[in-house]
Amino acid sequence: MKRTHLAILGLTVFLGTVAGTPHTAALQRVPVSSTQAPATTASIQETNDAFVQKISKQIAGHEQEPAVKVFKNIQTLKTTPAGRFLLIMNRGYSQALGVTCTHCHVEQDFSSDEKRPKRAAREMATMHRLINDQLSKMQNLDPNPQGHFINCSTCHRGTVDPLSSDR
Repeated sequence: MKRTHLAILGLTVFLGTVAGTPHTAALQRVPVSSTQAPATTASIQETNDAFVQKISKQIAGHEQEPAVKVFKNIQTLKTTPAGRFLLIMNRGYSQALGVTCTHCHVEQDFSSDEKRPKRAAREMATMHRLINDQLSKMQNLDPNPQGHFINCSTCHRGTVDPLSSDR
């Protein structure tokens, strides 16, 4: 029951609406639920993929521009290309938490900071960056050719609450 409720609420972190382009108004009015089956019948990933596909069409031609120039209210990952930014949100954050975009984002205005989960995700991103900075300085860890790092999945493993027992 908990996962179904969370699937309906969805995910978000840093996505905003298209900024400084003719697509701004259109993106703010993109209702996922009106163009897709509810999350209870469509998988979380199908719901998110449909969202990303729609947004990708709206930012067509701007995928390689920094996210901060393409979307509104970007506070981290500012220099990440907009197309990659969408993939990070879709394949990174949402899968790590097991939620749809609307868990964090206001469906009609992705740039809004109204939802607490979006604000919390920003704080978590800051913590994540600090931990990875500290890990890179540690000298007594076993060698790892890829380096030592964490990401959202390190703790969350597909659920919003990393301490939940339903994993």
